[in-house]
Amino acid sequence: MLVIKKWVNENDDLLLEIYDKLHNLAEVSWKEARTREFLCSELDKIDLPYQTFEHHYGIVVTWKGSSGEGPTIALRADMDALWQNVDGIWKSNHSCGHDAHMAMVLNTLRCLKETNFQPLDGCLKVIFQPAEESGKGAKAIIDDGLVDDIDYLLGIHVRPKIEMRFGEVSPAIYHGAATLLKGRIKGIQAHGSRPNMGINVVDSLGAIIAAVNAVTVDPTIPSSAKVTQVKAGGDNINIIPDEGEFSIDLRAQTNAAMKNLIEKVTTAVKYAGQANGADVTVENRAQMVAAEPNRFMESIINEAICEVLGKNSAVTPPITPGGEDFHFYTKERKNIQATMIGLGTDLEPGLHHPKMHFNKNSLGNGVAILAASTILLFEKARFHN
Repeated sequence: MLVIKKWVNENDDLLLEIYDKLHNLAEVSWKEARTREFLCSELDKIDLPYQTFEHHYGIVVTWKGSSGEGPTIALRADMDALWQNVDGIWKSNHSCGHDAHMAMVLNTLRCLKETNFQPLDGCLKVIFQPAEESGKGAKAIIDDGLVDDIDYLLGIHVRPKIEMRFGEVSPAIYHGAATLLKGRIKGIQAHGSRPNMGINVVDSLGAIIAAVNAVTVDPTIPSSAKVTQVKAGGDNINIIPDEGEFSIDLRAQTNAAMKNLIEKVTTAVKYAGQANGADVTVENRAQMVAAEPNRFMESIINEAICEVLGKNSAVTPPITPGGEDFHFYTKERKNIQATMIGLGTDLEPGLHHPKMHFNKNSLGNGVAILAASTILLFEKARFHN
C-alpha cells in the first residue's frame, strides 16, 4: 500500500482543489446538474467510461477487468446538499459532507488509475448518487437496475468530533432508521369572533405536537419522535384557519423499533388532530433503514485502516441516530455485502449545522482507505462465500 500513500501525499493540493470546487457547486436533491457536469469533466480526464441518466443526475462509472469473471465491487458517494439559512441567506449548502465524499471517491478512482491498478478479475463500479437527503436517491439507482450486478459495496461518511477524532477511522457506521412524515389538516374557516362556527387547525396542531411528545417506546432502544414543521393560516389574524400542515422526524436504532414507532405516532396524530372535528392525513415522505453489520466487510476495512494509517487509527463503529439511505441498497438487494466507512475529521459543530467545518487533511485519509479497501476486496473476495 506504499504506492497509495505516496500518491495521496503527492496530491494533497489536488484533493483540496476538487473538494473546494464541489463545495461551491452545492445543489439540493434532484437538482445536481452542475455537480454532475463537473464530475463528468473530471471523469473524462481520468479516462474511464461512465453512464448518465435523463431522469436524475446520478453517474455510474464502470471499470471492467480483462476477465469476464470475478466480483463486482462498487464505491458510492452522495451528491446533494441541504437548503439552509446561512448567515441570513437561504441557499444550497454542503453541511453534511457530501462534497467531501464525492471528492474522496473521485480521487480514489484517479489514485487507482495512476498507480496502475487493474480489476483483472471482475469489475469496479462507482456510483455518484443523487438525492440522499430526500431518502429516495438510492431507490432511484436500484430501480434503474444499476446495482443488480454488485457483490460488494463501500460508502464513506465524515464523522463529527463527538464520535471520533481526526486520524481515526471505523470500518462501519451503525446508522439508525429514519422516517419523515408529512401531515395535512382540514378544518372549517370562520370569523375570529365566532370560533364556535369553525374548526381551528391550529388547535389540531397543538394537540398533535402534544400527542407526538407523549408517545412512549421501548426505553432500551434509542429512538425519538418530534414535530419539526408546522404551518397554518394566511395573512389575516382574525380568521379561524381551515388548512394546516406539519412534519414529523422519527428516529430509531433498529428497523423493528422504527416500525413500532411509525404505528404509534401515526395513530396518536390522527386521534389527537381529529378530536376537534378536523380531518387529518399522514403520509410517509421518506424512510431510511437502519444499518445491518457485515463482519466480513468490516474485517477488510479494518485491515486497510491498519495498513495505511496504523493500528491505532482503527476504532469501534459509532452507533448514531442519524439516517443514511446507503443502507437501502442491502435491504432491497440481499446479495450485496456492504459497509459504510466512518472517517474521523474533527468535524464541528455538527452535521447539518450551517457552519459545519472539518479538518480537510482527512480527505487524503479517506482516499487512502478507499483505495486500499478496494484492492483488498479484489484480492480476498474470491475466497469469500
